[in-house]
Amino acid sequence: MFDAAFVSVPIVAALVGWFTNWLAIQMSFYPVQFLGVGVIGWQGVIPRKAEKMAHICIDRTLRQFGDLNAVYQKLEPQKIVEQVLSQVTPRLDEYIDEMMYEIQPVLWDNLPMFLRRRIYQWAREQLPARIEGLVEDFGDDLDELVDLKALLSRELKQHPDLMNRIFKQAGAVELRSVINRGAVIGGILGCVLAPVWSIYPEPWLLPVGGFAIGFVTNWLAINLIFAPLKPRRFLFWKIQGLFLRRQPEISDIWAKLVAEELITVEKVADAMINGCRGDRTRAIIQKHLRPLMDNSLLMKLSAQVTVGMSGYTDLKKAMNQQALHATQDVFSNPAFNKERAPVVARVLAGQMKALQPAEFQDILRPAFREEELQLMFVGGIFGAVAGTIQFMALIQYAL
Repeated sequence: MFDAAFVSVPIVAALVGWFTNWLAIQMSFYPVQFLGVGVIGWQGVIPRKAEKMAHICIDRTLRQFGDLNAVYQKLEPQKIVEQVLSQVTPRLDEYIDEMMYEIQPVLWDNLPMFLRRRIYQWAREQLPARIEGLVEDFGDDLDELVDLKALLSRELKQHPDLMNRIFKQAGAVELRSVINRGAVIGGILGCVLAPVWSIYPEPWLLPVGGFAIGFVTNWLAINLIFAPLKPRRFLFWKIQGLFLRRQPEISDIWAKLVAEELITVEKVADAMINGCRGDRTRAIIQKHLRPLMDNSLLMKLSAQVTVGMSGYTDLKKAMNQQALHATQDVFSNPAFNKERAPVVARVLAGQMKALQPAEFQDILRPAFREEELQLMFVGGIFGAVAGTIQFMALIQYAL
């Protein structure tokens, strides 16, 4: 029996270490939605804490960088102006037609074609200056126009698996390492447990030892990701938390995915228009577009004579609404979003690389800290079950 124990206990302990670490990682990611009844059940740590982790990331990066206005300048506002003009100018006549037919179809149908062309031409001449002023104002006030945390919360609620994908890609190397180290740590602990069992073959020893191995391997695995904060020498090895050792690479991957999936130009523009501060955005648009009509004497007189002052006011409101639709069309262009994403990613990555180890660790650690004990106990329970099964197998072998 003792010979069998010397061989089997370390092997089972290694399997327990491997499996419990694998299970802990799976429980970190899955299920994406809460699975259970009432308060009894489980949801993956990362999907459940996605908003918190995203907010911490922004607090540690964009907020430290300065504000969204500074990031906006990195996006090169002139390129945004060019994008708006390239998208809006070819459709400007169409936008004007849509607006007029919606509010004053009789006026527009009866307006001579040469007058319509004059209005089209006037709008095209005025548009570049208006767009430049509009883009400049947005850049000055962007931090006040966009609630970035609300944007992140909305996106993560709509796509709860998004943070899973980000962490899986950014931490793929670390996750594999944690699972493999679980087997090594479990095997080492099993080598300690085997001679103890040979001396004291008590019925409770293998289940309790299995619980300890499952608990300790999960505890060590989690801590190996985050500690030590700074590189330290241990005999012939230089050790540092796995997550911290690859800070530059993880920063690049994380920033790229966040810029492509969460903080895109399209989503920021949508948050400006439809978010809780959308009224301020609409006021800025109105400020810059109002002169398009007020300065067009032809348009102003024609409209006031035919539809009166109230109709003219409705026309201006319709123009503002059409401008909002055009803005959304412009920034939903996939090619433009793809082109600008690397700019946002560079800003985020640069800031993440510049973080101190303790600050970088805080992007991920706080969310896990609340769940670590549960994950370790789950590992311990599976270890105890494995120890019980092994005890019964050894007893049978001895008989």
